[in-house]
Amino acid sequence: MRFRPFRFTFTTVLIILGTFTVLSAQNPTEAGKQKVRTVTVPISIYTKEELRTNQAEEYIQADRLIVKEDKEEQTILSIRSVTTSTLALAILIQDDITSNFNLQIPELKSFIRGLPNGTRVMVAYIRGGSLVIKQKFTDDLEKAAKSLTIVSGSSFVSGNGPYDGISDVMGRFDGLPVGRRAVLLVSDGYDAASSGSGIQQTQSPALDRAITRAQKRSVAVYSIYSPTAFTESAKGPLVFAAQGELQRLSDETGGRTFFQGNGAPVSFEPFFKDLVILINRQFALTYLSTHMNKGYHKVEITSTNPQIKIEHPKGYFYR
Repeated sequence: MRFRPFRFTFTTVLIILGTFTVLSAQNPTEAGKQKVRTVTVPISIYTKEELRTNQAEEYIQADRLIVKEDKEEQTILSIRSVTTSTLALAILIQDDITSNFNLQIPELKSFIRGLPNGTRVMVAYIRGGSLVIKQKFTDDLEKAAKSLTIVSGSSFVSGNGPYDGISDVMGRFDGLPVGRRAVLLVSDGYDAASSGSGIQQTQSPALDRAITRAQKRSVAVYSIYSPTAFTESAKGPLVFAAQGELQRLSDETGGRTFFQGNGAPVSFEPFFKDLVILINRQFALTYLSTHMNKGYHKVEITSTNPQIKIEHPKGYFYR
């Protein structure tokens, strides 16, 4: 599985700085008399037709991109693409998902081997709520693929859920050069600490922490629903709630969640086809924020081309 090359153009010229150092969203600067700070978010830009057909187009016309924060348009500084910035991808697998996952390992290995040269890959498992690293970030894709191991599928290694493990893995990005960042999570999404009997679960502090840490580091989280023995035997509402938490994690960080109904996917291959397009079209967009107040800031990124779809974090916390 290989990425197809593509051309990406803007008919309206943006302010492009080329290679630059991305500043933290926590560092305010002065722009004239107005205080501003830089914010970097991961975005995926693609056409609606591409994901419908699973075929990457050679040429996409993005026209003008518009970034709004708290409904006010902001100034775009730069966009780092696959050609100017390598991808760091952490693959994170919940160790107590059912053994059906083991049938998907060959496809996952193929996905890793097909990533662009230079991609840094990390492989880790969430066991009992803790992070177990099988392979640190490496650009040796074959080495990363071979580090995958079968899951136990045992409830004895289960914890409260996957979200503390996700928070832990975010710190592993800190030692990497600035660039595009993503996590691929395979999990049932169930957080025992916030379990509920209906579609609306109680608020999950662990999920909130994971989202905040991912947003702070500009990491997009892509997730695949794969059940544990508990969620496999559970009824619809609980499974829908767990999938909803995975979807919130991905939506809030600029990724996407994948699932087939409320059972174990027959194959991950259709997910990987979409994921190839999304990752190949992932960019790191940096803009100037004029909002200095602490708290949550809503982000909206659109294109003047109605055929273009953009996935991005729905917002972030500034502390």
